[in-house]
Amino acid sequence: MPTKISEHFSLEELTFSQTAARDGINNRPGPQEIAALRELCSNILQPLRSAVGHPLTVSSGYRSPRLNRAIGGSETSQHMEGRAADLVCFNMSAKKLFKRVIELKLPFDQLIYEGGKQSIWVHVSFDASKDRRMIMLASFPEGGGVKYQNVSRKAALAW
Repeated sequence: MPTKISEHFSLEELTFSQTAARDGINNRPGPQEIAALRELCSNILQPLRSAVGHPLTVSSGYRSPRLNRAIGGSETSQHMEGRAADLVCFNMSAKKLFKRVIELKLPFDQLIYEGGKQSIWVHVSFDASKDRRMIMLASFPEGGGVKYQNVSRKAALAW
C-alpha cells in the first residue's frame, strides 16, 4: 500500500527512479528528506494538482546523493534534500504548467522550465528557509550541459 504524503501524492512516486531500480541504487530518504517532501507536497504539488484538476507525474523527486551522481545531477541539487520535483502533466503543455505555478503565486524557491529534444518538464522546489522565487528557462545545447536564463515573473508569463 502506498505511503500517502498528501491527497494525491505518495512517498513511493516521489522516490521512484528507473536508474536506481536498474542499477540497484538505494534511493530511500531519511526522516529529514521525508519531512521536506511533505512540505513540498503541501506547499506546491498538492495545491498545483488541485488547481489544474489533472494528475501530475513526478519524473524525478527525491534523489539520494549516489543516484544524483549517477544521473549527472548538480552537486547542490535540492532533489537530494527532498525539496524538488520534476513534473509533467499529460493534460497540458509544460509551458502552460510552468505559467500556472506562477499565476497561482505558489511559494516556490525555484521554478525552471526545462526543455530538450527528448522531453520537456517543469522543475519546482520549496524551501521555507529561502524565498528566492527564482524563475529560469533551461535549455540543453548540442555540445552538452545545461544553459539557464533567469527571467522575471512578468517575462515568464509573457513568454
